[in-house]
Amino acid sequence: MVLYKLEDFEPNYRDSFDGHDIKGLGVYTQGTDEKIGTINDVLVDEDGHIRYLVVDLGFWIFGKKVLLPIGRARIDYNSDRVYTIGLTREQAEDLPEFNERLALDYDYEERVRGVYRQPGQYTTPVEASTPLESSTSLQGTAAPAPLDTTYSTPTYNRDSYKYEHEPSLYNLNEQDHQTLRLYEERLIAGKQRRKTGEVTIGKHVETDTARVSVPIEKERIVIERVTPTDAGRAVSAREADFREGEFARVELHEETPEIRKEAVLREEVRVRKVVDQETVQAQETVRREELDVNAPNLPIEER
Repeated sequence: MVLYKLEDFEPNYRDSFDGHDIKGLGVYTQGTDEKIGTINDVLVDEDGHIRYLVVDLGFWIFGKKVLLPIGRARIDYNSDRVYTIGLTREQAEDLPEFNERLALDYDYEERVRGVYRQPGQYTTPVEASTPLESSTSLQGTAAPAPLDTTYSTPTYNRDSYKYEHEPSLYNLNEQDHQTLRLYEERLIAGKQRRKTGEVTIGKHVETDTARVSVPIEKERIVIERVTPTDAGRAVSAREADFREGEFARVELHEETPEIRKEAVLREEVRVRKVVDQETVQAQETVRREELDVNAPNLPIEER
């Protein structure tokens, strides 16, 4: 069973904790609020399941780190604390020191598990090389009686052991991690585009009578008869040349209007759409769940 540091296994591990960083949280005993240490790291298995919290006891035992199985921890993000379940500060001192430079093998984990197991639940593994008689049980302050190392049918061994065999150590304690989710409804405002009509714009031809004034000229003959100033004067026979059939020819002209049509650009019609914005109010009934606590005469702290 290979274990990895949480950050090496998942660099973005904070997303799994709703943005919280479990590292650096203080570790306290449940019930007495006695500080044991600080979370230094988290160890996960190859499937990403949290198996141990690495607790630094440095504030009262210089430089010592121990392992706290996740099943014996309760994480409280409201107070930024981790509470141990059934572990005192003295028992934490008896835990074997965790050294990240050394291999975390089955024998070492058995020494750790031996401290947390209740008396009678633990059987010495065949391969265990380190005596466990000095380990302290979580259910009492005194160490259990020396175990019978001649027990020939151990429950687990190096090859068959799985973390799932001991849910009290490696599963979250449901009694201490109950979550009641409260839901509420909210209005989601959206818009739906629909066709409200259609405008058709075209053109047609209309006829009209147009009038235009055209000045024209007409020629006419004006015959004036005048009496010369020397009327009555006698003229010679040479000067008085009587001729029959003599006439004068004058051509008359007139203008007539000539009308033609030409097309000219009168105007342009531009068609475009504009969007008018307005805010409309809408309302709907929404539901919300509220918490009902029924604990008569019991101390309840709501955070």
